[in-house]
Amino acid sequence: MVSPGALRVVRCGGGAQRGARAVYLLYASGDFVKVHSVNTEETLRLLCGHADLVTDIQLNPHNHMQLYSSSLDGTIKLWDFMDGIPIKTFTVGSKLLALYALAGAEDSVFVVIPKKGERDTFQLVSVKLTKGAGQDLEGKELSVVLDGVGASPKQIAFGREDSYVVSVKDVNLQVYFFKRKLLNRFSLSAAKTKGGDNRFSCVVCHPTEDCIATGHADGKIRLWRNFHHKKAYTYSALHWHHDIVMDLAYSLEGTRLLSGGVESVLVQWHNESSCQKDFLPRLGSPIDCISMSSDGVLCCTLHTDNRISIINSNLRFSRSIQGLIKSRDVKTGLVVDPRTKALVLNGEPGHLQFYSLQSDQQLFSLDIVQRQYIHQAGLKQSDLVKVAFSARGTWLATVEESEEVADPELQLKLWFYSEETQSFALNTRINTPHDNHITDMCFRDMDELGDDSLILVTTGRDCVFKVWVMVEDSDPEAHQSVSWSCDFVGSYHNYQATNCCFSEDGSLLAVSFEETVTVWDSLTWDLKCTFCHPPGNIRNICFGRLTCSKYLIGATDYGFLCCWNLLTCALEWSAHLNVVVLQPDPLSEHIAAVSWLSKESSLFVFKPSEPWPVYIQRNLCKEKILLAAFVPRDEPEMISSEKYLWLRKSQLFFLTDTQELMTLSTKSLEERLTPSSKQLAVEESLPVTPFSVLLGKHRRQQAQEDTDLGKPVVHSKQEQASPAVKELLHTPAHVLPSASFLCTIFINSLLISKENKSAEEVADEVEMESEKADDESDEEDVTAMEEEDTSHVELLGEMTSKLSKSQEKELRKIRKMDYSWISAF
Repeated sequence: MVSPGALRVVRCGGGAQRGARAVYLLYASGDFVKVHSVNTEETLRLLCGHADLVTDIQLNPHNHMQLYSSSLDGTIKLWDFMDGIPIKTFTVGSKLLALYALAGAEDSVFVVIPKKGERDTFQLVSVKLTKGAGQDLEGKELSVVLDGVGASPKQIAFGREDSYVVSVKDVNLQVYFFKRKLLNRFSLSAAKTKGGDNRFSCVVCHPTEDCIATGHADGKIRLWRNFHHKKAYTYSALHWHHDIVMDLAYSLEGTRLLSGGVESVLVQWHNESSCQKDFLPRLGSPIDCISMSSDGVLCCTLHTDNRISIINSNLRFSRSIQGLIKSRDVKTGLVVDPRTKALVLNGEPGHLQFYSLQSDQQLFSLDIVQRQYIHQAGLKQSDLVKVAFSARGTWLATVEESEEVADPELQLKLWFYSEETQSFALNTRINTPHDNHITDMCFRDMDELGDDSLILVTTGRDCVFKVWVMVEDSDPEAHQSVSWSCDFVGSYHNYQATNCCFSEDGSLLAVSFEETVTVWDSLTWDLKCTFCHPPGNIRNICFGRLTCSKYLIGATDYGFLCCWNLLTCALEWSAHLNVVVLQPDPLSEHIAAVSWLSKESSLFVFKPSEPWPVYIQRNLCKEKILLAAFVPRDEPEMISSEKYLWLRKSQLFFLTDTQELMTLSTKSLEERLTPSSKQLAVEESLPVTPFSVLLGKHRRQQAQEDTDLGKPVVHSKQEQASPAVKELLHTPAHVLPSASFLCTIFINSLLISKENKSAEEVADEVEMESEKADDESDEEDVTAMEEEDTSHVELLGEMTSKLSKSQEKELRKIRKMDYSWISAF
């Protein structure tokens, strides 16, 4: 567990869905479980609570409104997913790689865990779910069921009426019968003959018959029968896939078998016959997992590019839910769209994806290459390699090149954002902008000067950097009023140009040439100064911002981080650090540097003006971080700890070599869930309606007007956090007690207690006819006044003597007397 206030890594997209099966509208995404609507494709709930990757999810077979989830943090959580409520947490204490919940086991589930003392060896164990009144319980009673199982959830299946369990790994198949406590093992030939590969890839059991379907690496599907006997077993084969069968699923009644693989085609086999089959082609990317809904009406396929396709029972495509697309290689880096604050990077081959961090969905995809991509190994095709936005996001520059190493085909394209069409339109296409690969590209960031000052700089392996500017088109018949052309070509001693960046005010351009950094005047293109730090080529460069704008930072591939002072043209400081990512925050002076050493990534956040970091996070993650980006927040976040103030205005995201998108969060697991979640109420997961937004805005405006007019802001008890009101308004209806039971509690919670009234408010009340009642009221009010006055005096370190009850009674009568007649004198 992470200590309160500590900074923790949160997986928020990308490759985090590996090994997780999508169950109807629920799927695991990083550290969370997401609940989607089939009709609207929007995220309805976000189940937060795990401290590591969620590996598998299963519906509770005894209550389909509840969900089990397993995680690498060693816990199993039971959720009420319709309301986003964690019901129970069972701590197992070992990494959980797969989860299975059976209808016949009420107080236990099955999980796959690593075998202690052995590497890459896993066990299927039964975990007894302890019953108790608390929310956090222990699940340490483990019983080993099978040894030597695979780590993937697709490699284990439970048979008819949960009477046996099947496991496949390599070329071995195991069947364990629970009642008979019998284990049968079957093996196929490990030799690859005539293009065949018998290795198992997945397994599924028939829901009503004793039949096992297994997928194999060579594309075959085998149907096993009579496996109760070791020697009398039989199997038949179905073959359509030309490569590995990635997953299998039976329909609810068992008459149809679904299979998917790298062909991006869903195959439906009828009655286990190779002659009767249907196809749903062109699903976009290889099918990784297949899941059927509990009623058998819908089928869900999870693809390797992080897309979920929802398919009807008649094998007709319905809709898809697209998260962050997993590209083969993110060559563009992580770029932030200034208009939408979306992450922009490689998507489908030849496309640029705009990914919303808030909704974990793709906003849209822009076809840059505009060529049909052919899925064929060894074929050299063009792909998108560089992307840059202007300061206001009105211009987009892209570079595409072929995969040829010696003589690549290059194209530089400039796109203009059209307000009418709400999309980017191609403005200028430049063929062969450089004679060799383009290594970097950037716009001059001068937002206040407008588009007239726009400059684009590209660097290449042809040992030059080029400056591109906008010019008015002289051709009256031209469709575009402006176009782009080359204005200046610069070089330095015939060295390869590797990186470029502009200073914050746009007056200076820094270009790195192998071991040397050159600084140029962006108005005259005169070379101002050079910095050199051999040995090693410059890997990354960036200027400081705001109060640190006089500094230039560079990282070399020999493991040095250097800071140069532009005013003195001298090295300010240097550090021995193997920096692979250097990312400045656009809204502050901070710069994030990610190092890779000893098979772990570490984070260092610093200001160029100070030679020591403001924050260090060793062992940030085991994966190698390739890219990072600061995304500006809509509103600054309240940060309690001073060492995390660098996250106040921007949020840091980074992408690993396994295509997982991660971020940093200062909130602990307990703070991510509201305190009322322990009492079956999660306010954070409630949807924000237009009415609630309008009402909140009206209340804020009213409070601001009262403050401007000098009116005291009075908070009534109804506006305070009343447990009774919260429980009544936020508790799900199906677990509420009767209305008669809650009526008294609810009414009493709305009443204002007399103990909260001041002496002045009590003095203005209507007098009671009965003197006795008046006396009783006086006693209560005087007591309240005495307590209130005493508390204020004690704060000042003083004490005053209390009046007797009779004196307070006389004082009260004097206050009520009418002294208006004295005004005549």
